[in-house]
Amino acid sequence: MTPDRNLRLSNATIIDGTGAPPLHDGVLDITPDGLIAYAGTAADAPHNHNADERDLHGATLLPGFIDCHVHLGFTLANGPFHTLQNDPALIVLESVARIRATLDAGITSARDLGGLSQGFREAIDQQLIPGPRLKLAVSPISHTAGHGDMHLHGGTLAPTIPELIEIADTVDEVRKATRRILRQGADLIKICTTGGMGSRHDHPDDEGLRLDEVRAIHDELDRHGGKPIAAHAQGRKGILTAIRGGVTSVEHGYGIDDEGLDLLEERGAFLVPTLSTVFSIDKKTMQPYHYAKKVKWSEITKKNIGHAIARGAKIALGTDAGVCPHGQNLRELGHLVDLGMSPMNALIAGTRTASELLGISDQVGTLETGKLADLVVTDADPLHDIHALADPSRIQIVMKAGAFMKDLAKTAPQTTPV
Repeated sequence: MTPDRNLRLSNATIIDGTGAPPLHDGVLDITPDGLIAYAGTAADAPHNHNADERDLHGATLLPGFIDCHVHLGFTLANGPFHTLQNDPALIVLESVARIRATLDAGITSARDLGGLSQGFREAIDQQLIPGPRLKLAVSPISHTAGHGDMHLHGGTLAPTIPELIEIADTVDEVRKATRRILRQGADLIKICTTGGMGSRHDHPDDEGLRLDEVRAIHDELDRHGGKPIAAHAQGRKGILTAIRGGVTSVEHGYGIDDEGLDLLEERGAFLVPTLSTVFSIDKKTMQPYHYAKKVKWSEITKKNIGHAIARGAKIALGTDAGVCPHGQNLRELGHLVDLGMSPMNALIAGTRTASELLGISDQVGTLETGKLADLVVTDADPLHDIHALADPSRIQIVMKAGAFMKDLAKTAPQTTPV
């Protein structure tokens, strides 16, 4: 519920997402319309008459986190025929539960890159269900037999991911596919410029959409307001094609090298490594082809993404949740740190940089005056134990635009003149 008058969160260690050092004995004031009125030290805080005050008892206060690569409409653990074997109402409510779990993990904004329709975004915006604010790709574009093609051997279409497939094999076809996806209410276009690990009929080094096709999609989007492009791109050649074609972000990027990193910097594009999925390996539950690819590419990823971190690539947090478990999104921060990123820079990747990728940095991503009060409170010290954030029970409070979405303490704020 959004407070009907000012709310002060006090006695906090504030990490504001800008990269500035933590502020101890911090105070954050929230207006009734859910905006940040002040974020700083108690010594410098304005006198806030008759505000509701919540003492955080030294807990860490951070911006709400942003996951730039999720698939909230499915989980691979359900199997390829789950949607056929169950009532459509159950399928929808399962997605609602995954959306809620993502919010409870500390994710206040997310970018769904395939499998979720615009009705879920609208339901969240209309406060019919609780969830992160969403940017949707709806249906990625793939070649026939490319990574997005869900046909099984024998021609049967696996309905694991509702509304996922847009198969296009020529420049004209990708233009039409782009228009159809925009008609479905997409905020961005997701494309596949390489094969993948979970797809049975291709490999990460296989090339997907061609350069002329990527450029055609970019041109089509320029004609329709300039929406961004996210590219599933794992192998080196497809990564270079994606960047040269004008994509906004490279998803996965496991085979990226110095040429690719140079192009990323030159074009101002983002890298979303999704380490949570490449390191999610369980031989007992995986198909042999999937397991073999994961084992091979996990080692390649450690080397190349570690190098990208050392090079200072513009990295945003993304998990590929759905391929890896939902509701454990902040595990990604620990993976980034394990490959050489500093804890502070990992937090920035999940807040400020992610907000820049989603085009909402004027609203969220940092705790600054005038921005929406999207925030999380944790009993962990993420600069000393970043892995603790992977446990949703360590996320005590989640607020979205000043409204309490999760409050484990459930301590009513006291009204005091401050």
